[in-house]
Amino acid sequence: MTVENKVVLVTGAGSGIGRAAALAFARGGAKVAVLDQAAASADDTVAQITADGGEAVALQGDVSRPDDMEAIVQAVVRRFGRLDCAFNNAGIGAGRIGAAPMKIAEMPLETWDRILAVNLTGVWLSMKYEIAQMQKQGTGGAIVNTASIAALIGIPTASAYVASKHGVLGLTKSVALEYAAQDIRVNAVCPGYIVTAMTDDLSEERARQIAAKVPMGRMGTPEEIADLVVWLCSAQASYVTGAGFTADGGMTTG
Repeated sequence: MTVENKVVLVTGAGSGIGRAAALAFARGGAKVAVLDQAAASADDTVAQITADGGEAVALQGDVSRPDDMEAIVQAVVRRFGRLDCAFNNAGIGAGRIGAAPMKIAEMPLETWDRILAVNLTGVWLSMKYEIAQMQKQGTGGAIVNTASIAALIGIPTASAYVASKHGVLGLTKSVALEYAAQDIRVNAVCPGYIVTAMTDDLSEERARQIAAKVPMGRMGTPEEIADLVVWLCSAQASYVTGAGFTADGGMTTG
């Protein structure tokens, strides 16, 4: 999977799938801009990349803030001279903002607003500034957005998260059509249950129940999603755009 010498921006790269993708891009020879809202987490990812001989820069910002995202893309270009690929992975669930799972009639507006702001508006803003830079360069580009199996199904007590991820998938398809003629490819990944910080809070019993629903009998790893993301940004996926790739061990097949 050829990403050698590509410049890649990864959002939400301080942990989980984002960190695994940043490391995978670096192993493939890419220069990686590591963005996370938690500066220390971004620094930790960069430290791992540089320890392995890769080149990376840590950036801090909130993907839901337009000023932040505009400045972040500018910072990437100042450091590396261009932007070739982006993995828009930053996202949150209700637990990240201290909200319990709840049905829509009980959900506060601020919970809905924050989840949509990060998960959907954050992807929209990221692409807005990433694509503007790619157009300026005139050499195409590749973008991957993190959706979820929640983009494909309904989940009780998670309506805001589900709505945000359905939105990411629809946004991906629409933007892919808008820029296909300029060779800017836009795709999405739809992970199932992956062993990350978002699943760390599950009880052992709940984790067993989830694994039992997966035909492969286990949760996925961040590295398995990262490999798919790197492929989608590589030259080997040059004819792939507007697609959502499900990686859930077969969970949503039946």
